[in-house]
Amino acid sequence: MYRLLARLGAGGMGEVYLARSDRGRTVAVKLVRRELAAQEEFRARFRQEVRAARRVGGFWTAPVLDADTEAPVPWVATGYVAGPSLQQVVGHDHGALPERSVRILAAGLAHALKDIHAAGMVHRDLKPSNVLVTIDGPRVIDFGIARALETVGGSGLTRTGALIGSPGFMAPEQVRGDRITPACDVFCLGSVLAYAATGRLPFGSADNGAHAVMFRIAQEEPDLEGMPEEIAELVRDCLRKTPGSRPTLDRVLARMGAEDTVSDGRSRDPWLPSALVAQLGRHAVRLLDTEYPEDPEDPEDPVGPVGPVGPVGLAGPVGPVGSGMPVGSAGAVGAGGSGEAGAPRAGAGSAAVRGPGAQDGTPEPGPGPSGPAAPGSFVSGPFVSGPLASGPLASG
Repeated sequence: MYRLLARLGAGGMGEVYLARSDRGRTVAVKLVRRELAAQEEFRARFRQEVRAARRVGGFWTAPVLDADTEAPVPWVATGYVAGPSLQQVVGHDHGALPERSVRILAAGLAHALKDIHAAGMVHRDLKPSNVLVTIDGPRVIDFGIARALETVGGSGLTRTGALIGSPGFMAPEQVRGDRITPACDVFCLGSVLAYAATGRLPFGSADNGAHAVMFRIAQEEPDLEGMPEEIAELVRDCLRKTPGSRPTLDRVLARMGAEDTVSDGRSRDPWLPSALVAQLGRHAVRLLDTEYPEDPEDPEDPVGPVGPVGPVGLAGPVGPVGSGMPVGSAGAVGAGGSGEAGAPRAGAGSAAVRGPGAQDGTPEPGPGPSGPAAPGSFVSGPFVSGPLASGPLASG
């Protein structure tokens, strides 16, 4: 059973809450919006998301602990990643990262993508809001549109004809609807590194229209002005238009020269500027101080609608990174607020959300104005054991 403490964020797919297990582990619980759960196509997408998350192992993601994709309000619990998104760090908290930080970021993301590809998956949506920055290295989250290699055919389109990916961080083959391979993730990696090193998107903002930026991705050269020379050379190669011309992830690791700084999914030495390290430390202290909401009289009885609960933590409300669409969402669950946001705040109200392990007929709660649950709620289900890894997910 997981008790919800505070809301971390929300997106088009659902809401993510800070929670604790009955054994005291801090976790992130994502609950799908009830109106979406009623749509079989969407529910199938959520099942696929959880399956994808469980297929990926390694140290550079967050472990899947539990899930119930068949509940009236489907949910998934993952390990809580205590850090803001790269979008928050570069766009709000610090600005462009120094060269050493970018090198170690590149190494961590390359390791994460290697784990994803080794599981037979392509992420397809690597972007700053899907990268969480922790004190010992980056973590990749959000497998909402990841696909098994054997199912990624000759088109990047969904069944309804919508392009898959985020404008500003798509590969040319995604823009054209061509076959997707692991080289797609290498292109996205180049875009993320360019953003981390400069604070700008390499093909410009999509504020004036997604089609314009997608044209530049497919036809024009990236803007890498202001990047350290060696990093710029690697990023330029990652952003080659032809997938076969891009470097392998092993080559990315070799060229970044950061292998001696990372081990077992952790950075051996401090890799972030001191101001960010201090910020992460303050967030950890606030997390330890987070208390349970006031105990309901009967936590097993669902209650009526609850009031809105605002996003909290180090990342705060997630906004666009010049992509013409929201690139964050509840996926940045390890995230905190803009600058010095306060400790997570719990809201009033409680409900019981029963997983497949429930033995009685306790009804599900109504969603309420803020979504399917609120701090003080309980989520329960059978524990899923094993070295399962992925990130807390939220796709818009």
